[in-house]
Amino acid sequence: MVVFCMDRALEFAPACHRFKILKAECLAMLGRYPEAQSVASDILRMDSTNADALYVRGLCLYYEDCIEKAVQFFVQALRMAPDHEKACVACRNAKALKAKKEDGNKAFKEGNYKLAYELYTEALGIDPNNIKTNAKLYCNRGTVNSKLRKLDDAIEDCTSAVKLDDTYIKAYLRRAQCYMDTEQYEEAVRDYEKVYQTEKTKEHKQLLKNAQMELKKSQRKDYYKILGVDKNASEDEIKKAYRKRALMHHPDRHSGASAEVQKEEEKKFKEVGEAFTILSDPKKKTRYDSGQDLDEEGMNMGDFDANNIFKAFFGGPGGFSFEASGPGNFFFQFG
Repeated sequence: MVVFCMDRALEFAPACHRFKILKAECLAMLGRYPEAQSVASDILRMDSTNADALYVRGLCLYYEDCIEKAVQFFVQALRMAPDHEKACVACRNAKALKAKKEDGNKAFKEGNYKLAYELYTEALGIDPNNIKTNAKLYCNRGTVNSKLRKLDDAIEDCTSAVKLDDTYIKAYLRRAQCYMDTEQYEEAVRDYEKVYQTEKTKEHKQLLKNAQMELKKSQRKDYYKILGVDKNASEDEIKKAYRKRALMHHPDRHSGASAEVQKEEEKKFKEVGEAFTILSDPKKKTRYDSGQDLDEEGMNMGDFDANNIFKAFFGGPGGFSFEASGPGNFFFQFG
C-alpha cells in the first residue's frame, strides 16, 4: 500500500527524494531488491552523501545474505548521519548475525555440535525479517540435528528453511537424506524430484533414482522380517530361521484352532515359504535385494507351493508329521 501511495505522490512530485526513499525501503521489505536498489542508486548518483539511500542499498544486501557488504553501506550511512536510527539498528543486527553464524560454522567444523546448535538458535532470534539468512541458519541447524541423529528435528528445521526460501536446494537435499534415513521414502522421492526439476545434474538424477528404488522395495513384502533374520544373514541362518518359522506356522499345528486363526497361520506359513524360496536362492536374493521385479525371468511368486517347499526341506513325503500328545500340545515326528 505504501508503494502504491508513493507512486501516486511521485506523479505530483517526481523529484522528491523522500518519497522515493520510502518507496525503495518498502520494496526492499517486500523482497523486490533489484527495484529497491535501482531507486537508491538513482538518488546516490545525484547525491552520494544521502544517508537514507545508503541505508536502503545496505538493507537490500543484508536481506540478500550479503551481510559483509551490507555493513559497509550501513557504516557509510552512519558517517553521513550519525543519528540515523534505522541504519544503526540494521548495522547492529547485521554484525551480530554475521558473528553468530560464523561462530556456529566454526563450532560445527570442530565437531562441537551442541554448541553449534545453540549458536545457530541464537542467530535465528536476531532478526526474523532476514528471510534468506534465516533459511540458511535453519538448514545449518538441521545439519547439526542430523549429526546428532535427531532426524525428526532435522526434518523440521529443513522444512522451516524451505518455507522461507522455496528455491533453497541444499535444504531440500538435507531433508531428503533425513527422510531416507528414517525410511520415509515417498517424502524423499518428492524432495529429490523437486531438486532434479530445478537442477538436472547426474548426481541429482542418481539420488532420485535411489530414492525411487528404496520406495519400491519398501512397498514389497519384507522377506528378511518374515523370517526374522538380518539382511546380512548367512545361508545357514536363513535355513535355521525357515525351520523355526515353518514349524511355528504349519497348518497341521493349528488344526484345532478357530477358523480365523487357521487362516492367519496358513497365510504366515505361505509367506515363510515364499521368503525362504527367495532368500535361499542366490539369483533370486540378488534380484530382491537390488529391488528388481521377481516376476521377471520366470520368478512368478504365484507358482510355488509352500507345502512342497516344507516337504522338500524336511526330507520329502512322509519325512515329517505333527502328532498330538494331548490337548493343545504337539510333538514333531521325522520318518
